Amino acid sequence: MAGLAQSGSNPDVELLYDINGLAKEAPRWFDRTMEFVGEFGLLLAMVLLVVWCWWSVRRRGGVSGEEAAGSVAALVWAPLAAGIAVLVNVPIRGFVERPRPFFEHEGLEVLVSGKSDFSFVSDHATIAMALGVGLFVADRRFGLVGIGLALLEGLCRVYMGVHYPTDVVGGFALGTAVALLLSPLAMAMLTPVTTAVERSPRAGWLVRRRSVVEGREALIPEARRGATEAEERDLAA
Repeated sequence: MAGLAQSGSNPDVELLYDINGLAKEAPRWFDRTMEFVGEFGLLLAMVLLVVWCWWSVRRRGGVSGEEAAGSVAALVWAPLAAGIAVLVNVPIRGFVERPRPFFEHEGLEVLVSGKSDFSFVSDHATIAMALGVGLFVADRRFGLVGIGLALLEGLCRVYMGVHYPTDVVGGFALGTAVALLLSPLAMAMLTPVTTAVERSPRAGWLVRRRSVVEGREALIPEARRGATEAEERDLAA
């Protein structure tokens, strides 16, 4: 293949051709599916996963107010980390100025047209991994699913012919670094906010299910009344 011959012994380009070559052999409907999944579908799935995790956290009856506030703060941090990572990527792209692979190599099956910006690093991979790692900070089970979806996102971007594998790896590294390194500072700032929201009579349901809180508060008078009745019976005896 001409494009592969031009790449020499560059493993990054060779892997690009190996993965993207699958698109030429796949049915048209599968390529269209991968196009949608890689461009929009997986990022939408990541957002829904964050919402699902939030719903799960606030419904847990055994979670205390502080634990729920910390978990929700981590969930708030996940999309913020993704946004910060993308902003950090702006000067990186401008400094590296790496063209998209289809501008440099022939014979690629490009599933998405109109990509004219620089290639390194991949915004999609950055966002997906930042969300996945942010989810892992909040809940390991959801986080592992999120990281798995992020890895699939990276594979899709190479399959679509719009990124080199190293663009994706760079995005994974950037998203992970921002989500983890800034997490302590973010949690220190966000946890007091979510704690205050949890204690609010009107907005507390955003952090913890009100029926759990109300149920526990209702048990306190019952327990006190039961203790008082027991004491009265002891005195009468």
